Amino acid sequence: MDVNANLVKELRDKTGAGVMDCKTALAEAKGDLDAAVVWLREKGISQAAKRAGRVASEGTVGSYIHAGGKLGVLVEINCESDFVAKTPEFQALVKEIAMQIAAANPRTVRREELPEEVIAQERQIYASQAAGSGKPEAVINKIVDGKLEKFFADACLYEQAWVRDPNRLIKDVIGEYVGKLGEKIEVRRFVRFQLGENLGAKAA
Repeated sequence: MDVNANLVKELRDKTGAGVMDCKTALAEAKGDLDAAVVWLREKGISQAAKRAGRVASEGTVGSYIHAGGKLGVLVEINCESDFVAKTPEFQALVKEIAMQIAAANPRTVRREELPEEVIAQERQIYASQAAGSGKPEAVINKIVDGKLEKFFADACLYEQAWVRDPNRLIKDVIGEYVGKLGEKIEVRRFVRFQLGENLGAKAA
């Protein structure tokens, strides 16, 4: 099918994907912009999965300073080659991730990095909250699992909604860049500093 050039431009602006990918996505989606965005996301995620076994040993350490110097983030993001690490697209991703960390304050990159005792404590809290509801145990377990998933979505960077577009998760945004840049990309670690945090605890 013929693809409207304005739609291609709009899809490019929205996703950062290449012209041919946008044309293909719109053709697959029969001109539906939202469906084309989903198609591109799935394509990026698929390509990311294919590259999951590769070694990402290059990359960069990026920073973001906010609120007049009262909040700062350092983040290490890895890719496979120094060439990709120096591209404007990769640098833009590093900045976006650093800003995400500053705004959303995740605890870890992935849920697997959360200590088991933290997860057990959260599960116990949710179970105690639901215990007095009088609902069957199977229903309570589902409620606890649902609340735990919400906890992961708040605490883990990859599972957070992107602050620029809450309909997209950070892992999906990274997957899209994998599709565009053709290399494995992963956030290795980060640290977030907020002026004065924990000073009260130390004084006590």
